[in-house]
Amino acid sequence: MAVGFSVMVAPTAFAAVPGSGRLAFAVFRGKDKVGEHVMRFSRSGSALLVSTEVEMRVRLGPIPVFRYAHTATERWQGDSFTSLSTRTDTNGKVEQVTAEASGSGVAIEGPGGRLTAPASAAPLTHWNAAALERPLFNPQLGKIMKVRTAQAGRETVSLADGGSIPATRWTIRGEAEVDNWYDSAGAWAGLRGKLEDGSTMIYRRL
Repeated sequence: MAVGFSVMVAPTAFAAVPGSGRLAFAVFRGKDKVGEHVMRFSRSGSALLVSTEVEMRVRLGPIPVFRYAHTATERWQGDSFTSLSTRTDTNGKVEQVTAEASGSGVAIEGPGGRLTAPASAAPLTHWNAAALERPLFNPQLGKIMKVRTAQAGRETVSLADGGSIPATRWTIRGEAEVDNWYDSAGAWAGLRGKLEDGSTMIYRRL
């Protein structure tokens, strides 16, 4: 599913955790800032808890025409994904997903019903480049994703303060079109994705 795994990411989810325990991004649709995406990381022994909060709002002049709120709680044990719970509100439409890993697979329940993903599957929550080598499922819809992932080499990625840092880019192609960047320590550093209306969404790390 993926090629060219970089030595910058050790074989553990913890390699992607920033030292501050927090990642925050300004979210842009084209040139307009539309929200923020914040992740908090806490550890207990070999266990890792990742909490996510996303808020976006698109306006037409002073009038909000699109509202999006997403929360997630994700758990890992070493390099093994163990569980996920999400809630997404898109213009008042609420969707919830739960996922629980076991030796026989990942049991996922979402808006479309129940399914079982391969035991090695992980949610596409972007922060952990190591997960991109696994089967991926959509954490908002609870569906297995038909995508290809590949490492695309070293580049620079822009930050929210106008600066830039060296980073490694990973591409996701198929039913999603996303580029993710990871800094030299393996932490998520930026994102660019194509939206359904053809516009571009950009994450710049704060």
